[in-house]
Amino acid sequence: MTTSDDVRAIALSLPETTEKIAWSMPTFRVAGKMFATLPEDETSMAVRCPKVEREELVLAEPEKFWVAAHEASSAWVRVRLDALDDLDELRDILLDSWRQAAPAALLE
Repeated sequence: MTTSDDVRAIALSLPETTEKIAWSMPTFRVAGKMFATLPEDETSMAVRCPKVEREELVLAEPEKFWVAAHEASSAWVRVRLDALDDLDELRDILLDSWRQAAPAALLE
């Protein structure tokens, strides 16, 4: 089972990532842009996700993914940590979100 400690370790292993508390929760940023948060009791995370892909994820795997009401108009999706298959899946999700926020120079 993946945990908030796994999220933190993987997120902080990505280039130029920092952790900052905002809205009373840990957030992870690259070049000042948020790419992941650990909301509520840290049993889930929120990550960047294009709206079109987000709808497909939620429909395909509602046990893993959902959209919080206050994030419905933005390009974020919630992920239940205990529903993930393994650390590789967690890493893939975080890396995808990081790439959406990272400046082009880091992606080269």
